[in-house]
Order: sequence, then C-alpha cells, then structure tokens
Amino acid sequence: MLSSPGGPMERQRNTRLEALLTEFDFSHTSLAKEVNKVTGEIFGKAGDCTDRHVRRWISGEVRWPWTKYLLPLERIFDRPAQGLGFVPRGKHSANLPTPPQLRSPAPKEVEPVQRRRFIAASAATVVLALGIDQTPVRGRLSMSDIDRVHERIGRLDAHFFEIGGGPLAETATAYVGRLRDAQDSCTYGGRVEKALHGAISSLYASAGWAAHDGGEPARAALLHTASLQSALLAADPSATARAWSNLALQARMEGRHREAVQITKAALESRRARQDPRIAALLHARLAIGQARTADRSGAARSLLAAEKAYDRVDAAGPAPTWLGFLSPAELSGLAAITYEALGQYDRAEAATTQALRLLPPSMRRSHAYYSVQLAELQLTQRDRAQAAATVQALDASSLDSRRIAGRLAAVQRTLTT
Repeated sequence: MLSSPGGPMERQRNTRLEALLTEFDFSHTSLAKEVNKVTGEIFGKAGDCTDRHVRRWISGEVRWPWTKYLLPLERIFDRPAQGLGFVPRGKHSANLPTPPQLRSPAPKEVEPVQRRRFIAASAATVVLALGIDQTPVRGRLSMSDIDRVHERIGRLDAHFFEIGGGPLAETATAYVGRLRDAQDSCTYGGRVEKALHGAISSLYASAGWAAHDGGEPARAALLHTASLQSALLAADPSATARAWSNLALQARMEGRHREAVQITKAALESRRARQDPRIAALLHARLAIGQARTADRSGAARSLLAAEKAYDRVDAAGPAPTWLGFLSPAELSGLAAITYEALGQYDRAEAATTQALRLLPPSMRRSHAYYSVQLAELQLTQRDRAQAAATVQALDASSLDSRRIAGRLAAVQRTLTT
C-alpha cells in the first residue's frame, strides 16, 4: 500500500556517512568505539555507542542522532553534522551546542579548527583510522594481504605530503611492529616473505621522513638505516635505491656533504636507478645539491641537466610508486633552487622557487609551505624585506604539522620583526 502524503518519510540511506567510513577505514564497530572515546574527551564520561547505532545512522532509520553522538562524529570527521549526511529534525535542532571543553572566556585562546582529523590525532587514533590494527597476525598471509598493507602505506605517505610529519613517525613504527608480529606468527611463502620485508622497508623510510620533519634527526638516521636493511632482505632494487637516497639526504642534513655525494653516486650506479627515470631524476637533483655544497659548480650543473633529461623519460615509465608521488616538475624546480642557493646564485634560486610554487598542485600543502618559507628566506637574503613579509603573510601553515617548517618560518618572522 502506498503511504499517504502525510505519512512517515521514506527512509533514505546515508550514503555520505557510509562513504566516510570507507574513506577513514572504519567498520561499524570501530567507529562506535571511536565515538565513545571522543565522547569521553568531550564530556568526561565514556559514551554508550554501539555498532547498532552506526547501522541505524547509515540505513537512514535515524536521520538526526542525539547531540551526544553528533558532537563526537563532527570532531572525528572534522565536518558539521549535515556534512555527514544527517538531516535536522527542525531549524533549531541544527544548532548544536558548543562542546564543553571548547568553551573559553578568551576567544583568542581557542585553537583554530583543524582541517584534517589526522593533524591533531594521536598515533593510536591514526592507527585505528587507517585500519592498521586489522592487518592479520595469525594464519596464512597471501599477496592480497601485502597489497592491503601497501595501500595503507600509500595513504600514510599521502597524509605526509598533505600535512607533514605529525604523528606519522609513531604510526609507521607501530605498523612495523604489527608486521613484525605477522612475520613471527603467520605462515607464508618465500614471495610473501620478501614482500613483507619490502613493506617494512617502506614503513621505516616513511617514519624516517616523518621524524626528520618533526625535528628528530638522530631518530631519522636510525630509521633510514633500518629501511636499508629491510630493503636488502627484500632484494627489492626500488626500496634499496630509496633507502640509499634517504641516507644521502640524512648525511647532507648533518653537514656531511662529501659523504652525501658519495652515497648518491653509488645509488645512481644501481640497476634500479638506471631503469627508473623517476628515481634517476630524484638522485641527480639531490646529487646537484651535494655537489654545490662541496664547491663542485660544474658537477652541480651537469647533475641538474641529467635530472631534467631523466624526468623527460617519465611518461613512458608507467605509474609512480606512492612514495615518489611528490616528484614533479615543481619538486625538481624546488631542488634546483636549493642548488642555486648553495652556489650563491640567489636570483636564480628565487626564480626557481617561484616556479615551484606556481607548479605545485593544491593538494601538496606541505610542499607549498616548505617552498614558501624557502622563498621568504631567499628574499631576506637579498634584503627584500617587504616582499618577504608579503610571502609570509600569504602563507597559511595553520593546518600543517611540521616542526621543521614551523621552525624555519618562525626564524623568518623573527628576522622581519627585528
């Protein structure tokens, strides 16, 4: 029988919330647990949400949950209730109260709303959001399990490119621990064994970058060394080239520029670097920086040209691995700018940095902030304080979590105020 016009509203599935569960890798049960955890943070008392609540929200049976559920959901997904696909019962119900701990007598003390839940998240929360705790630690592992591991590693890397290190070093090392448990407790064949070592190498490399971004150079060095060890156990040429590249960068950051040049040259001799133009382009660009800092001007120029030539062959190389997702014409321009700066060619460095910023896609917010700070530093070096101030003013770093970038930005701001 058809319902009358005044009858109950037809149930409509909340596809928006359903898509968010997929995006953040939540099951009904894990989201309910997260809601209860955040409820405790907001109200001082753990919630009573269950997987049944989540099912009713998604099915459309409940179109506007109680406030005690909506406030945690808004914080978890960092968007308003209606942005989660919920429909208010009336015009007044849409006006949710301010969560207790966010009320403040001095508005200036309230922290700005984070654009991404990842930014303020603890490592444990990030582990839950990515579904890292779902990686099996018993039974038999297959290549499908490894594919899912790499998918999660790719998501970790994507978050780094977007917001910086944040909790990712802890998250990646926690995931390493999970995979170590799988190595010890699961059964698998030789192919899966090597793939596991390769995944662990990737995680160590990601953790090393996050530690470097978080201002922990000693920890970063240990993680990059561990990445190389696992890459060798995996017999993975790409992972090995990545590890050597990161170790060369680590040496450069510690002021050991000749060692950095030697490591990079050795990496360029590998079969993988000869076969993969992306890796070759990255290594040549980083080699140019090392050569510039060891006063090898002609070598630096040759390496920059070699990086351009290698990148010209990228289109025929197929899709890039996720860890090389940052490598683009914009990144090569930025690396060239660092080379020019080391050579004392500040005008060329400024022009190359400006080009990098122009070419960067909006999603690469960390890179945009990094090269914006670099541009302001170059402008100050050339005594263009007004332009440096304008560059800093245009930079929005509020949604980033990178101590390294924040420290450099603070130094620029101090210089501008003295």
